[in-house]
Amino acid sequence: MFSLRRLFPERIFRRKLEPAAERRLRLAQARAEEAVIRAHVDNALMFVDTLAEDMAFDRAIDSYIREMAIPEPLASTVATRTLVVLGQDLVPYRRRAVDEDASGEAGEERPKLRLNEASQGRGQPRPIKRA
Repeated sequence: MFSLRRLFPERIFRRKLEPAAERRLRLAQARAEEAVIRAHVDNALMFVDTLAEDMAFDRAIDSYIREMAIPEPLASTVATRTLVVLGQDLVPYRRRAVDEDASGEAGEERPKLRLNEASQGRGQPRPIKRA
Protein backbone atom coordinates (compact mmCIF):
# COMPACT_ATOMS: atom_id res chain seq x y z
CA MET A 1 0.00 0.00 0.00
CA PHE A 2 1.25 3.48 -0.87
CA SER A 3 2.02 5.73 2.08
CA LEU A 4 1.28 9.46 2.06
CA ARG A 5 4.07 9.99 4.57
CA ARG A 6 6.57 9.69 1.72
CA LEU A 7 4.88 12.50 -0.19
CA PHE A 8 4.22 14.74 2.81
CA PRO A 9 6.87 14.20 5.47
CA GLU A 10 6.31 15.82 8.88
CA ARG A 11 9.40 18.00 8.65
CA ILE A 12 8.02 19.85 5.60
CA PHE A 13 4.42 20.30 6.74
CA ARG A 14 4.42 20.81 10.47
CA ARG A 15 1.16 20.51 12.29
CA LYS A 16 1.82 23.47 14.54
CA LEU A 17 3.32 26.74 13.33
CA GLU A 18 5.88 28.75 15.19
CA PRO A 19 4.31 31.69 17.11
CA ALA A 20 5.81 34.29 14.75
CA ALA A 21 4.52 32.43 11.70
CA GLU A 22 1.11 32.04 13.34
CA ARG A 23 0.91 35.83 13.88
CA ARG A 24 1.91 36.52 10.27
CA LEU A 25 -0.65 33.99 9.08
CA ARG A 26 -3.42 35.62 11.13
CA LEU A 27 -2.50 39.08 9.81
CA ALA A 28 -2.47 37.81 6.22
CA GLN A 29 -5.83 36.11 6.75
CA ALA A 30 -7.36 39.31 8.15
CA ARG A 31 -6.05 41.27 5.18
CA ALA A 32 -7.50 38.71 2.75
CA GLU A 33 -10.88 38.82 4.50
CA GLU A 34 -10.93 42.61 4.24
CA ALA A 35 -10.16 42.37 0.51
CA VAL A 36 -13.11 40.00 0.04
CA ILE A 37 -15.40 42.38 1.94
CA ARG A 38 -14.21 45.38 -0.13
CA ALA A 39 -14.84 43.46 -3.36
CA HIS A 40 -18.36 42.55 -2.22
CA VAL A 41 -19.07 46.16 -1.22
CA ASP A 42 -17.88 47.44 -4.62
CA ASN A 43 -20.05 44.90 -6.40
CA ALA A 44 -23.06 45.64 -4.19
CA LEU A 45 -22.66 49.35 -5.01
CA MET A 46 -22.62 48.46 -8.70
CA PHE A 47 -25.81 46.44 -8.15
CA VAL A 48 -27.44 49.43 -6.43
CA ASP A 49 -26.40 51.73 -9.29
CA THR A 50 -27.57 49.32 -11.98
CA LEU A 51 -30.94 48.68 -10.34
CA ALA A 52 -31.57 52.25 -9.14
CA GLU A 53 -34.48 52.76 -11.55
CA ASP A 54 -36.13 49.45 -10.64
CA MET A 55 -35.76 49.15 -6.85
CA ALA A 56 -34.70 50.94 -3.70
CA PHE A 57 -31.08 50.70 -2.60
CA ASP A 58 -31.83 48.48 0.41
CA ARG A 59 -33.65 45.96 -1.78
CA ALA A 60 -30.81 46.06 -4.30
CA ILE A 61 -28.30 45.27 -1.53
CA ASP A 62 -30.48 42.41 -0.30
CA SER A 63 -30.78 41.11 -3.87
CA TYR A 64 -26.99 41.18 -4.28
CA ILE A 65 -26.46 39.27 -1.04
CA ARG A 66 -29.11 36.70 -1.98
CA GLU A 67 -27.86 36.23 -5.57
CA MET A 68 -24.26 35.85 -4.43
CA ALA A 69 -25.33 33.51 -1.59
CA ILE A 70 -23.19 35.40 0.92
CA PRO A 71 -23.46 33.67 4.31
CA GLU A 72 -23.87 35.35 7.69
CA PRO A 73 -22.08 37.12 9.35
CA LEU A 74 -20.34 38.24 6.13
CA ALA A 75 -23.69 39.28 4.63
CA SER A 76 -24.37 41.71 7.49
CA THR A 77 -20.89 43.18 7.20
CA VAL A 78 -21.24 43.70 3.44
CA ALA A 79 -24.70 45.26 3.83
CA THR A 80 -23.55 47.60 6.60
CA ARG A 81 -20.43 48.75 4.79
CA THR A 82 -22.37 49.28 1.58
CA LEU A 83 -24.88 51.43 3.46
CA VAL A 84 -22.01 53.40 5.02
CA VAL A 85 -20.60 54.21 1.57
CA LEU A 86 -24.03 55.18 0.27
CA GLY A 87 -24.69 57.31 3.34
CA GLN A 88 -21.47 59.29 3.15
CA ASP A 89 -23.02 61.69 0.64
CA LEU A 90 -26.48 61.74 2.20
CA VAL A 91 -25.60 62.04 5.89
CA PRO A 92 -22.59 64.23 6.61
CA TYR A 93 -20.16 62.85 9.17
CA ARG A 94 -19.47 65.19 12.09
CA ARG A 95 -15.91 64.84 13.17
CA ARG A 96 -15.50 64.48 16.90
CA ALA A 97 -12.15 66.28 16.81
CA VAL A 98 -13.75 69.39 15.29
CA ASP A 99 -16.47 69.39 17.95
CA GLU A 100 -13.94 68.94 20.75
CA ASP A 101 -11.66 71.69 19.41
CA ALA A 102 -14.60 74.09 19.42
CA SER A 103 -15.27 73.26 23.06
CA GLY A 104 -11.61 73.80 23.97
CA GLU A 105 -10.66 70.14 24.51
CA ALA A 106 -7.89 68.41 22.61
CA GLY A 107 -8.78 66.06 19.74
CA GLU A 108 -8.47 62.31 20.19
CA GLU A 109 -5.65 60.48 18.45
CA ARG A 110 -5.44 56.78 17.74
CA PRO A 111 -3.03 54.94 20.00
CA LYS A 112 0.20 53.65 18.49
CA LEU A 113 -0.01 49.96 17.62
CA ARG A 114 2.65 47.88 19.27
CA LEU A 115 1.97 44.38 17.95
CA ASN A 116 5.36 42.89 18.74
CA GLU A 117 5.39 44.22 22.29
CA ALA A 118 1.88 42.97 22.95
CA SER A 119 2.48 39.47 21.59
CA GLN A 120 5.86 39.05 23.28
CA GLY A 121 4.59 40.31 26.62
CA ARG A 122 1.89 37.66 27.06
CA GLY A 123 2.11 35.81 30.29
CA GLN A 124 4.37 38.41 31.88
CA PRO A 125 3.07 40.65 34.66
CA ARG A 126 2.51 44.25 33.66
CA PRO A 127 4.60 46.87 35.43
CA ILE A 128 2.72 49.17 37.77
CA LYS A 129 2.79 52.77 36.60
CA ARG A 130 3.07 55.36 39.30
CA ALA A 131 2.23 58.98 38.86
